[in-house]
This record gives sequence, structure tokens and C-alpha cells, in this order.
Amino acid sequence: MAAPAGPVDPPPGPPVDRRAALKAKSRKAILDAAADLMRERQGTGFSVDELAAAADVSRRTVFNHFATLADVATEVAGQMLVEVVDRMSARAANDEREPDTVLADLAATSSGDHLVPVVVELFGILGGEPQPGEREALLMQRAFNLFTERMTAAMTGRHPDVDALAVRLLVAAFCGGLLGFVHLWIEETGAADTPGSRRAWDRFVGRVTAVLREPGT
Repeated sequence: MAAPAGPVDPPPGPPVDRRAALKAKSRKAILDAAADLMRERQGTGFSVDELAAAADVSRRTVFNHFATLADVATEVAGQMLVEVVDRMSARAANDEREPDTVLADLAATSSGDHLVPVVVELFGILGGEPQPGEREALLMQRAFNLFTERMTAAMTGRHPDVDALAVRLLVAAFCGGLLGFVHLWIEETGAADTPGSRRAWDRFVGRVTAVLREPGT
């Protein structure tokens, strides 16, 4: 009788591409350093040389990964926006209040106490300019698009008896209203987080809710 076979070595995995791994490591270092600089300086007020030094890479390495400093900032801002929006939507998903109407829940979740701190952070990430450029405006729109997606999921979960399409349309209209007034709020308050700016935000939210109709339950 043949002896039982010994343990079989697992098949070898794909060969490690050291060059690709090093490239990915350098790219991550650049993005992490850029994120730190953007938070520290509330915008993109740093040079390629400063970024390279912070990432511990050469200036040439930065340009091997990104054509311009603006491209670095755009990618970092996009990642930051996802983090900010996830915090915004997580608050809605974990809300322990008893479900009210969809519109009332949207208004409560989007109150000044909830959103002003993250909008101020978002404003800083995008450069802190009262009149945003094209890139900043697109990133702000991206943030609110993400917020709309997350809020749609949260509100659909909180209101399973309401028609899903009605919820989707109402959330889209509500979040579009927020995007429509956010720059007016920035002009009025300077994007400062104060009791007065939170009251101003709530006033704008009230204007949005006043023109929307609640879907039937």
C-alpha cells in the first residue's frame, strides 16, 4: 500500500512586479503628502518642490505620476470628498430618531448643526475661495452627487413603505437645492462655522423644503 502523500505546496502566485509596487508606493506617498499639505494650508498653496520634499520623492517622480500640481490636488480632493460625504451620509443612515416624512428626515439630517462643519471642511479642501474656479465647482458638484447617492440609500432604507422612485426624485430635488444655495451661503457667511452661519444654513434649508412636496406614503 502506498504511503499517504505529504502536504502539497500551493501553486505559486503571480510574480511580484517590484517596479509596479514601487510605483504604487511612490504615488501613494505623493497623494498622502498632498492631502496633509492641503489640510494644513486649507487649499493648494504649495509648490511641486514642497510636495516632493514632503513625500520624500524627487520632483521628477511627482511628474512621472501627475502632469500638473492641479492634477494631484484634484485626485486628493476627490478622495477627501468621498470621506467627507461618507461621514455626512453615515449620520443619516445611523439616525436613531423615529422616521418622520422623507422630507422632514432630509431637512433634519441636513441641518446647520449637521452639515455646516463638513461644508466648511469641504470649502477649505477646495481652496477657500468665495468664487470657485471650474475645477472647484466640479468637485463641489461631485461631492453633492455622492451625497445624493448616499442619502437616497439611507432614505430608502428608513422609508421602505414609500415608493422608491418617489424617494429618489425627492432626494435628488432636495440635494440639488442644497447645491443651489451653498455658494449663496458661502457669500453670506464667509464659510465660517458660527451659530449665526448655522442659522443662515437652516434658513436656506427651510426655503428648499418649502418648495418641495412630500411623496405619498
